[in-house]
Amino acid sequence: QVQLVESGGGLVQPGGSLRLSCLASGLRFSMSTMGWYRRAPGQQRELVAQIASGGTTIYSNSVKGRFTISRDNAKNTVYLRMNSLKPEDMAVYFCNARKHSPPSYDYWGQGTQVTVSS
Repeated sequence: QVQLVESGGGLVQPGGSLRLSCLASGLRFSMSTMGWYRRAPGQQRELVAQIASGGTTIYSNSVKGRFTISRDNAKNTVYLRMNSLKPEDMAVYFCNARKHSPPSYDYWGQGTQVTVSS
């Protein structure tokens, strides 16, 4: 049974920092592309950052230079360090694990709320 469990969300003031964690189980974590997505109220889910099994990273333009995605394969965990948070970063953040080569898969966590407000 695959599980992706996010943690680390919460309330932070503008300019503050948070670190999200996603603990994965039941899949080949080291072979998975791990991603963080977010969905703000009334908006579609969007990619925030992604890290491939080999370590290559992708960021959305809106978070480049402020957010850092990393992974620890020994702990089956992917992180998202968020600095200089803005009100527009407020959203539910979802962890994603996918693998394109057979056996392929695409799994999602339940999400963690990030609120940026003074």
